[in-house]
Amino acid sequence: MRRVVFYEGRRFSLNVFKKFMFSQSKPYPQMINLIAQLKAKYGLKIVVVSNEARELNAYRIHTFKLDVFVDSFISSCYVHLRKPDEDIFRLALDISQVNHKQIVYIDNTFLFVQVAESLGIKSIFHRDYKTTQAKLACLGLVLDK
Repeated sequence: MRRVVFYEGRRFSLNVFKKFMFSQSKPYPQMINLIAQLKAKYGLKIVVVSNEARELNAYRIHTFKLDVFVDSFISSCYVHLRKPDEDIFRLALDISQVNHKQIVYIDNTFLFVQVAESLGIKSIFHRDYKTTQAKLACLGLVLDK
């Protein structure tokens, strides 16, 4: 943040900026619950690939309790790669030790979905909970009602 936002004087402090950024982070409880339940039912590995800054990444993992059901976080702040670079997807494949044919990648950025698909990874372009749930169901990942 010092290089991107605070490379010059600002009328607000780093702490004020962090608090603002954290306040913009909102969980999507339906999606979190869906993925956690699918993991429990099917024994899935959950790997998150993100382009977040270190502080925001740690905040979201802790605040939204993502580490309760996520197996690995491949975050640009740790691995020094970022989406849409194919190498971050390859790194996630290597760390997960799962064949790309057994993976479903979900993202709300169409470009990232396209890159994953170019690597042979089944992908879902996330628009909203209902459509993502329906697309997962088409792949056999269904929760009992």
